[in-house]
Amino acid sequence: MMDILNTVIYGEVTVGSVLLFTAVMAVTVIASKLITLTLKRALIDKVKKAQLDIILKTVYYGIIAIVFLGLTPLIGINLSGLLLAGGIAGIIIGFAVQNIVANLISGIFLAIERPMKIGDAVSVADVTGIVEDTNIFSTIMRTFDGLFVRIPNANVFTSNITNYTAHIARRFEYVIGIRYSDDAERAIDVIKKIIEEHPLVLKRPEPQVFVDSLGDSSVNIVVRMWAPTQEWYSVKMELLWRIKTELERNGIQIPFPQRVVWFANEPPLTSRGLKGEEVPGSGR
Repeated sequence: MMDILNTVIYGEVTVGSVLLFTAVMAVTVIASKLITLTLKRALIDKVKKAQLDIILKTVYYGIIAIVFLGLTPLIGINLSGLLLAGGIAGIIIGFAVQNIVANLISGIFLAIERPMKIGDAVSVADVTGIVEDTNIFSTIMRTFDGLFVRIPNANVFTSNITNYTAHIARRFEYVIGIRYSDDAERAIDVIKKIIEEHPLVLKRPEPQVFVDSLGDSSVNIVVRMWAPTQEWYSVKMELLWRIKTELERNGIQIPFPQRVVWFANEPPLTSRGLKGEEVPGSGR
């Protein structure tokens, strides 16, 4: 048996080395299939079909190619010169496509992690807007001004991502100033009643209305409440105007900024100037 395995086919290639090459390649093909199937199950609901096919084929043939190149000495193929030239070319190409590879890998990780999905309102890489599309190389955002922005996935993956719609509810607050002469407790009761009557303000977490600070010109009341994420902006705009009009209806006003200035030595008011000159219009 050993004599058969050691039989030389050509050069230094033996029957044993050919069988080993064949066995390792067969195992590699099977392992590549299993890896791509596992990857497909993980990404099938997160990546578009066309993009998923590209990823799976790249992984499948990439594994086979790497193993094949490593086993070529077993079948008498010397790739040292080719590998040297290929290595130099690979370095040059690597510098040229490093951003593309970084975006591809980042796109795969984003698809697995899924910090955002199409339709979410997010802030990422200094851009705030709605996610319109996610590709393996880039993410398309539509800003609230209606502008479309393409962000490379490498920038998305390495940036802080704020997702405004991932949670079912969102909190917002106002700071409302009233006059010192107004009844703060009455103002709080009026505001609480408005909040309780609104159908989209959540009961849990419970809304908060309280005096937060004593300002230069007003007593400042903080109003905090939660609303469904999809409705919070319209609720925020509507409630602010309701609170303003209802406070005025109850005689409670939001004051203008004002200051009281005291003079240490205020001169008496007369119809003559400081040196006795006649003041125009005084009749003297």
